[in-house]
Amino acid sequence: MQTQEKLFSFEFYPPKTEEGAASLQAVQAELAQQTPDFFSVTFGAGGSTRDKTFDTVVAIQAKGIAAAPHLSCVASTKANIRAILKDYQDNGISKIVALRGDVPSGMMSTGEFRYANELVEFIRQETGGHFQIHVAAYPEVHPQSPSAAADLKNFQRKVNAGANAAITQYFYNVESYFYFVDACQKQGINLPIVPGIMPITQYAQLFRFSEMCGADIPRWLRKRLEAFGDDRTSIQAFGLDVVTRLCQQLLDGGAPGLHFYTMNQSAPTLAILRNLQK
Repeated sequence: MQTQEKLFSFEFYPPKTEEGAASLQAVQAELAQQTPDFFSVTFGAGGSTRDKTFDTVVAIQAKGIAAAPHLSCVASTKANIRAILKDYQDNGISKIVALRGDVPSGMMSTGEFRYANELVEFIRQETGGHFQIHVAAYPEVHPQSPSAAADLKNFQRKVNAGANAAITQYFYNVESYFYFVDACQKQGINLPIVPGIMPITQYAQLFRFSEMCGADIPRWLRKRLEAFGDDRTSIQAFGLDVVTRLCQQLLDGGAPGLHFYTMNQSAPTLAILRNLQK
């Protein structure tokens, strides 16, 4: 999708059941009508969805839509990353989202790659310029980083290793994004930094995800959502308004596009896009 020269992309996780696969195909068909830049597919903790990620990505690519599989450092070796890169090349995949990944409980080491910059560097060594590589960015600072300055240095290492673009963790404080972009530019980092967008459909799930990934829910937003209690209809209507405003501010402020964390649903994302087009 390209509206006002802005690129939009949509993220899915691999389905675990036949019913989930059928539902995801319907969701993808609806979102494909928005002519996205690409669909990305996540990679489970510790490589737990490796095969399902591959199958989902190849199926997307076969329908003529650019697919961007996630690759994670966790539980990966140079040999298996080399093999999967070749498989992706053989299937016409030209985009990769390269991440460190979350280390599952009980796992002491990530594997042969400790950090995402090492994975990016390896992809470049093995495949040259074949892949457009996206990496993660954290406007509100990575939860395991000791400081904002250290987090920015980590991001710079990924860029220097060969990243083409970045997708941010989701956030609801628009200034955190613009401040992060400004800080990057002051360090000479000028690649596209695409805001990650999480639609708000229910509070409990959002709170749980945000606790795990370190995304901040501003106090005013948290209190408003809490006040709705179990009134899911009101939460969704309020959430749609909040996230639409966030997206509009980002686009008006110069964000290169938006990357939607769809949670394998089409309706919340489509509602936001319709509001933006009014």
